Amino acid sequence: MNGKRILLIVSGGIAAYKALELVRLLNREGASVRAVMTDSAKSFVTPLSLGVLTGDRVFGDMLDATEEQEIGHIQLSRDADLVLVCPATANIMAKAANGIADDLATTLLLATDKRVLFVPAMNVRMWHHSATQRNLATLRADGALVMEPDEGAMACGEWGAGRLPEPPEILARVRQVLAQEAGALPLPGEGRPLAGRRAIVTAGPTHEPIDPVRYIANRSSGRQGFAIAGALAAAGADVTLVAGPVSLSAPPGVRRVDVQTAREMQAAVEAALPADIAVMVAAVADWRAASDAKQKIKKDGTAPASLPLAENPDILAHISTHDRRPALVIGFAAETENVVEHAAAKLARKGCDWIVANDVSGDVMGGSVNRVHIVTSDGVEEWPDLPKEEVARRLAARISETLT
Repeated sequence: MNGKRILLIVSGGIAAYKALELVRLLNREGASVRAVMTDSAKSFVTPLSLGVLTGDRVFGDMLDATEEQEIGHIQLSRDADLVLVCPATANIMAKAANGIADDLATTLLLATDKRVLFVPAMNVRMWHHSATQRNLATLRADGALVMEPDEGAMACGEWGAGRLPEPPEILARVRQVLAQEAGALPLPGEGRPLAGRRAIVTAGPTHEPIDPVRYIANRSSGRQGFAIAGALAAAGADVTLVAGPVSLSAPPGVRRVDVQTAREMQAAVEAALPADIAVMVAAVADWRAASDAKQKIKKDGTAPASLPLAENPDILAHISTHDRRPALVIGFAAETENVVEHAAAKLARKGCDWIVANDVSGDVMGGSVNRVHIVTSDGVEEWPDLPKEEVARRLAARISETLT
């Protein structure tokens, strides 16, 4: 990242304070940062603080004659290698998606010819609102990149998706985007090594009904599977994403099939065949209720009712022995102990080609960072802690190397 130029646009939100630490990290990597602040951002972070860290003036007034004479706002938008909007509020993304340019920040976004990366931060209800999701889809269709927000507690007291990722995670994403722009990694539409290949990815949990209001499930956000589907699509593959019940938007260029139960997921995977690649990321519930009650089971103060269980279909083993088996079948193993040993046993038992194993004893399920081991018949490859998007890109690159 040494010598790279970042134009950082800080919009208004409580998470704006994290922009200060992000600038420090970018500087440490050798990048130079110029900052633009919206008026509302100045309520959370002072231009003086940001200017001290960037070592440059902080821009904000489109009609300032001095600023315009020294560097016009159009030039400011084009001198950068990357335009980074962090935090990106629902408001600034709505304006960018609809071509509104009513201040310096939004004018720069409309005038730039460089890659734009939005790092959203907002209330969970705002994040899931249909208007926000429409705007996100528009931004992505227009070529912008959007980093998925974290889940967790919010300043407003609510919990869910919408938290700004931590600065080291944002730094890793910036590093990846700059590498893509330099040609080291393929961007959507460029360097498509998997063009002509068909891929199936499963993601998220399954919900197995006990009665109309209760179900058996696993703790999975679906983020890793969705990221892998997006990375394979970016590499040119025709991707079908079979998704359990999650609150995520499908990556650009990915065909999505929504399911609830393991049996529905297996049927959707079967329907997506033939394929060249199958990546079974979903945390499928191992068991389901032998029969789900049609009415809510009542608690009557006596001993709990017994719950007979039936084993769910093993989708990974089934696809690994299918008469239309994909050329490359990859399973995932979520373990809490003896991660590599259990994954190696699963590899032999399931008949797949690779197992991507990870330790989920912490906050991996629902979190934004993952540490995985790639277990194959040739041995074990250990990867460091990485954002899930980077795990997805590395896995897509490894798949491309294997099949091309």
